[in-house]
Amino acid sequence: MDKQDLRFKIQLLKLGGSALYSAMKFLGEEKRRGSLISTIRGLIKERAIPNEMSWGDLLEERAEMIPDKKFLLYNDEVFTYKQMNENANKVADFLKKHGGGKGRGLGVYMKNSPRVLDLFFGANKIGMYLVPMNPALMGDGLAYIINHSDIEFFALDAEIYENFKKISKDTKNLKYVIVDDIEEEAKEYKVQKSKKTLFLSEAFDPKMSTENPGVGYNLEDMSIIMYTSGTTGLPKGVVYRYSGTNIKLMGMMANLTLKEDDIYYTPLPLIHGNAFFITVTLSMLAKATVALSRKFSASKFWEEVRGFDATIFNALGSMIPILMKQPPKPSDSDNKVRYVMSAACPSEMWEEFERRYGVIIYEGYGAVDGGGKGIINFQTAPVGSIGKPSKAMGEMRLIDDNGNEVPQGEPGELIYKVSGKGKCEYYKNEKASNEKIKDGWLYTGDLIRKDEKGYFYFVGRNTESMRRGGENVSAYEVEHVIMKHPAAEEVAVYAVPSELAEDEIMASIRLVKGKKIQEKEIHDFLQDKLAKYAIPRYIRFVSEFNKTSTHRIIKKELEDMGITPDTFDSKAKPKSKVASKPNKSKAKTKSK
Repeated sequence: MDKQDLRFKIQLLKLGGSALYSAMKFLGEEKRRGSLISTIRGLIKERAIPNEMSWGDLLEERAEMIPDKKFLLYNDEVFTYKQMNENANKVADFLKKHGGGKGRGLGVYMKNSPRVLDLFFGANKIGMYLVPMNPALMGDGLAYIINHSDIEFFALDAEIYENFKKISKDTKNLKYVIVDDIEEEAKEYKVQKSKKTLFLSEAFDPKMSTENPGVGYNLEDMSIIMYTSGTTGLPKGVVYRYSGTNIKLMGMMANLTLKEDDIYYTPLPLIHGNAFFITVTLSMLAKATVALSRKFSASKFWEEVRGFDATIFNALGSMIPILMKQPPKPSDSDNKVRYVMSAACPSEMWEEFERRYGVIIYEGYGAVDGGGKGIINFQTAPVGSIGKPSKAMGEMRLIDDNGNEVPQGEPGELIYKVSGKGKCEYYKNEKASNEKIKDGWLYTGDLIRKDEKGYFYFVGRNTESMRRGGENVSAYEVEHVIMKHPAAEEVAVYAVPSELAEDEIMASIRLVKGKKIQEKEIHDFLQDKLAKYAIPRYIRFVSEFNKTSTHRIIKKELEDMGITPDTFDSKAKPKSKVASKPNKSKAKTKSK
């Protein structure tokens, strides 16, 4: 056993002790709730908890236990657990007075604020289902989710009301539009009152009840429909039911990773699972504090981390590369962060990020439509690895397109056995649900490779794999090589049509502010870093990308745009122009 493996073993032993403590704490909570025996039976028989709880239940419970503990920090606002619970009860009363209740849907089209949580908890308490929506959505994409989800209530920020107004005639089923007129950003916008328009400030009228409205849900009712990013097609609505919230199971993770005095910072959107499930829910379970930012800003990120005295934050997608491309400052390591929970951290930036900012990285893997499964490298696996799956994940395989297990070191789609509550359900899309789970196996759509020691490495999405020169090319891996260029801040790699039977590869790149280079410099940079067949033929600079709520670039828009007049073609003669396609994307060209 080498030194590295020994270090991983020691860390695993430490985690084992923490896991035992976490399990005892979890059982203690279940005993206090009066559900210990049924929980143990469920875990033994079905590996599932038969009596899960709602987020409204959890907030009510914590408000009784630690009423004066700080729950939420936002700008200059501070809310205790008791205050958050009372606000949720007021919102529940407000929604009930306008016809809200069991089985009815509430869409939330808002940027981060405490009011997003008030709406979520309030709706949850009276049995409604919540449909979070990316506030960057517009046009047909916004109308599609409103209509497909069958919501009757739609809450949105005043500052993006015009986005909705443009498609309001194309929506159906909506009974009320609830405008958030409370935020600082709302002051510049005036929305006309109408029979269908309500203002969120009305929910906090002193006349609204602060009392618990009582259990307002049936176990098999929907609690959330969370739509997938839709980067390559129409988004699918992942259904979470009150019987399968997994809140109690998340308590095990909370006790393992958090302390009561932790301050968990997030600039990620609450309308996505990472911020809500991991940051907010785990913090509630651990009786910790959430520090919330309106949105992610690279220039203000560490200032906010220090201002909140944050001890933990999560990093998704391109966040770590963007932070690493910021100008170094003497204060970079001046923070109280214990660890960063990361996803898709470029391996070449991992240790440099830790050194520069004085933090440690835990790398995780999971998905909103992943059946609740996850893998985490708690510094128990090599840099770049997502870790080794635990036995709790059950049976799993890495397969090729024909369903055969791939050789060691080769990427294959991760699939695993599911049963009971581990299944994935897409709203009004039986076909997609059946394709996701076949013969008891859940197909993740993610390409993973395994090394000789059993460590897993994320390679990319199988929908983002391209075929060139008779070889499969991972967009994810090409993007990470391009990111090594000091001028590249964000990158999207995707396929465009070829004159031949296979794909041509194109890269759209947003440059670091102030950097001025030519596309050919990127092409030359890649010559000794990628196989010839993996080097993008086409390169284009853009000033910005449209993104999903998880900071993933929406590639479908770029694919639809195709090869534009300003695209560099490595096979073209100097100064030649390539044929353009109709511009269907909002990605903006970088001025030169």
